Amino acid sequence: MMQAVYIKADRDVEVDRTDIRIGDVIQIEGTDKRTREQICRLPLVTVSCTDQKKESRMCLSILQVIRKIHTAFPQLDIVNVGEKDFIITYKKEKDAGKFLHVLKAAIVVLISFFGAAFSTMAFNNDVDTVKMFGQIYELTTGKPSDGFTILEITYSIGLILGILIFFNHFGKSRSGTDPTPLEVEMRLYENDIQTTLIENNSRTESGSKNKGADYVDKGNHAGSAGT
Repeated sequence: MMQAVYIKADRDVEVDRTDIRIGDVIQIEGTDKRTREQICRLPLVTVSCTDQKKESRMCLSILQVIRKIHTAFPQLDIVNVGEKDFIITYKKEKDAGKFLHVLKAAIVVLISFFGAAFSTMAFNNDVDTVKMFGQIYELTTGKPSDGFTILEITYSIGLILGILIFFNHFGKSRSGTDPTPLEVEMRLYENDIQTTLIENNSRTESGSKNKGADYVDKGNHAGSAGT
């Protein structure tokens, strides 16, 4: 009876070493601990020298992993319970200081703050919010507005509270366990990127195979014509 080994690959795996082993990117489960450890140490791919100075990505098929395992252990029955195609992201390990992280975070916060403030002011100016509030205040109280009334105050407070409640994220605190709208959009964007990378890789491989098949077919026709 063949021994079954279960393998699982996540859709995107990040590594910081150039000589990538199967255990670095694949989760392996089986009854024989020694076999699992040997499979984990099997070499899978190597990051090229040109890609070691920057972040690089490569798409692999789970069939390549199964082929590597079967070459070393032909008697094993490999069962895939994860992704059929997955992405390996290589990032060179950097020892960035705490000050640099704080500086980057501060820059992002400032850009987001002033960008959001400009967008809000542009919207208020476009719809003439001040004039509208002045008309509402004068209709309800019979007095002209000086531009700083209860309407402007409540509008400013409500705008801040609305943003905080909608995005459900203020510092480390949040209400409930559901992901925030921002987290959902980030995951959707990340999923779209991964899908595009995998599909582009599949098309590239299919194109290469088709070109090879056409070349062989033309060679056969030429041989037949010569005969």
